[in-house]
Amino acid sequence: MSAPVASAEETAVRAIIEIADDGLILGHRLSEWCGHAPILEEELALANMGLDLLGQARALYACAGELEGKGRSEDDFAFLRRERDYRNCLLVERENRDFAHTMLRQLYFAAFMQPMWQAIAESSSDENLRGIAAKADKEMTYHLRHAGEWVIRLGDGTEESAARMADAVTELHRYTGELFMASPARAQAITNGLLPDPETIRATWDDTIATVFAAAKLELPEVRVPQKGGRDGIHGEDMGHLLAELQFMQRAYPGQTW
Repeated sequence: MSAPVASAEETAVRAIIEIADDGLILGHRLSEWCGHAPILEEELALANMGLDLLGQARALYACAGELEGKGRSEDDFAFLRRERDYRNCLLVERENRDFAHTMLRQLYFAAFMQPMWQAIAESSSDENLRGIAAKADKEMTYHLRHAGEWVIRLGDGTEESAARMADAVTELHRYTGELFMASPARAQAITNGLLPDPETIRATWDDTIATVFAAAKLELPEVRVPQKGGRDGIHGEDMGHLLAELQFMQRAYPGQTW
């Protein structure tokens, strides 16, 4: 028996949730730096970038819930799904490890999402999405500049900071290919004009990363087999630990509000 064909609304909801989950999970990762950042100024910067991402996720969950029409709220999407239901890319769930890993992960993601938000703001067929994207584009422009400056500072810094940044490149670069892979839902959203094709911003992403890496004296590694699976709900071990912390309050005290 063939699988039932998803409606345009169902594929749109799924495609929007993929972007929302990226923001939620990366925002949570940045929040883990609270009380642990290397300097006070960076403590504030990381927290603010995390809040930007959580704000984008909230707006997208609300948009998805409205399209879905089943009464699910942003909290339902964020806190009451199982691990396999999250559609974030694997890059954003990678553990913080150290400051070099965190800044490189932020650079990879912001270099992708800044032009993506810009494209959504200019071309999406959905008015709500265009409004969310216009605000997020400005936020992500700051994230990109901030992360790029740190990658250059650390990569072209001391012997230890350069070694840690090189280690971060070795660990994380293999996860960047998934950013450009369109899931079946995303492919349908592209066809319907809801979202742009990620491939249209690949050249911009490549140029940004090459420019930062040249200034940071880092080498781009060759990745023959990109890591993928997050868009299909197949996550790494880190994801389970992250969700246990993220969902604890709602699971322990269902329905509680601030």
